[in-house]
Amino acid sequence: MVSAQRQTHLKQLEAESIHIIREVAAEFGNPVMLYSIGKDSSVMLHLARKAFYPGPPPFPLMHVNTTWKFKEMIEFRDKMAAEVGMELI
Repeated sequence: MVSAQRQTHLKQLEAESIHIIREVAAEFGNPVMLYSIGKDSSVMLHLARKAFYPGPPPFPLMHVNTTWKFKEMIEFRDKMAAEVGMELI
């Protein structure tokens, strides 16, 4: 079970992350979010979606195709980009 203090700390970290994502979108001319299909990228995508809800994040997803991914991973990447309404570059 997660303690109330730890839960509060996690909420603060989430709020700070969302604030940073919004600031980047507001301050920079052409931001992108790198998306590797991994767990860290999935968390970043989740935070970006929360930051701009109910609309999609105002920047594209960028995936560097190293050709080391399985076909199913590429299909998942395409599905996620379409689901959140973000351009994939």
